[in-house]
This record gives sequence, structure tokens and C-alpha cells, in this order.
Amino acid sequence: MAIRCFWVNCAFPFVLALFGSSHAAAEDADMARLFAERGVNGTVVVESLDGGQRFVHNDARAARRFAVASTFKIFNTLIALEEHAIAGKDAVLKWDGQVREFPDWNRDQTLESAFRVSCVWCFQDLARKVGGEKYRTYLRQAGYGELREPFDETTFWLDGSLQISAMEQVAFLKKVYRQTLPFSAASYETLRQIMLVERTPRFTLRAKTGWAARMTPQTGWYVGYVETAADVWFFATNLDVGAEADLPLRQQLTRGVLMQKGIIPSL
Repeated sequence: MAIRCFWVNCAFPFVLALFGSSHAAAEDADMARLFAERGVNGTVVVESLDGGQRFVHNDARAARRFAVASTFKIFNTLIALEEHAIAGKDAVLKWDGQVREFPDWNRDQTLESAFRVSCVWCFQDLARKVGGEKYRTYLRQAGYGELREPFDETTFWLDGSLQISAMEQVAFLKKVYRQTLPFSAASYETLRQIMLVERTPRFTLRAKTGWAARMTPQTGWYVGYVETAADVWFFATNLDVGAEADLPLRQQLTRGVLMQKGIIPSL
């Protein structure tokens, strides 16, 4: 069976616009050094809200799509709330008693805790309530990456059926921040609350990790945004993961870049 792709921004002009934009720049040597020091193959994109400033390590990889993994929980949360698959961040998802590989999953969850611990079974339960056709519609409307058909509504963000680039992640996060997608203010506010990672007097960080463990090589993600008094900065990092021990590099490299660029203070 031929594979069909639903890609709203599949149009060639989008690619031209991306690479022909005024933001295209040479490799950032300082960012490249951070990755080289750790021996990591990956990319990071950091961009201001108005798009006036963009920093990129590994432009080619930044434009390449990878399985979205649990970074899709950002979008999936909005969809689940809007479709009334769950009532809010404190609504309970009942554990079925099946013991899974991560201990944090083996209990009842709220939407907020499920997001925080990346509980796969929780979002699979929500996905069954949403249904495949709704996902197709939302993905088209948002221009979110590329969805390959046919797909399983409970695994498509895990098995490579849905892929997205770091550049596209940043573009999507801006739409979320600006609330330009067709979701209610209440859904956006709930997502904003559960994405919170860190709040200090100098900045607020909201983000989500992802781990495409079914891919070869495996891919690790860290995407989100930082609010400061001066601006809002959006970021998307992905890297090759050789072992579970490599996963902290997602956040470490991202924070290193954000500190390097003066967006968050150095430790």
C-alpha cells in the first residue's frame, strides 16, 4: 500500500520561505562547541517571539523531521481538553493496574501529572476518546509536521507516523503562545499551567521533553519557551540518543545555549 502524507505546509513554497528567509545564518560556532564538547549529534533552534533574532546549531538537521515523541503532549493536551476527553488539569485518569516500565506511571494520574511524567498510557486513553479523524483535522489546521497514513490513533506520535522538525516545533510553539490555533482560552491556560518547569525572578521556563525510543537512532527532544522581562524565547532541541543515560543532555545542552545567549543567567 502506498503511503500517503497529510502535511498542511507540504507546499514547496514553505520550504523556500524557510530557507530563503532573512533568518538563515551560518553555523553558530559557540553553540556548535557545546555539542562538540559532549560528543553529541543534534540541533537546537532558539528564536525570539518577533522572529528578529534566531540562533541555530546544525541548520540541516534543524529542518529535518523526526518522530515527535512526547513533545506531542503539548498539542495533544490542547486537543484532549477541547474535545472534552478530559475536564481539566486535576481530572483523574484511573490506572488499569497493569505494571509498566516506569514506576511513576503505575498509579492514578491527573492530566497535570501525566504530562509531567510523560505517561504514555494516559495519553493513549485520551487519544481513543479523541479519535483519528479529529487528529487529522487538528494537525491540518495547525500545519504541524507530517502525518503518514495509515496511522494508529494510540501510537502515531511514538512510532514515527507523525514527524516534525525543530524549526517547525518553534513555529508551532509561537502559535500556542499567541493563541492563534482554534482552542479556547481555558484550554490554553490549562496547558500554560502544566507546562511550567521553573519560575524565578529573572525568567519563567515552560517546556516538554520527548524520547523517540522506537527509532534508530533514538531521538531525544526538549522544546518550549522562556519568558523574560525583555522578550519571549522559543527553543527546540533534538539529538541522537545512544542510551537512557544520555537523556539529561536534552535539558543540559538547551540550558547551556540559553545561558550562552544571555537569555537565562549562568549558574
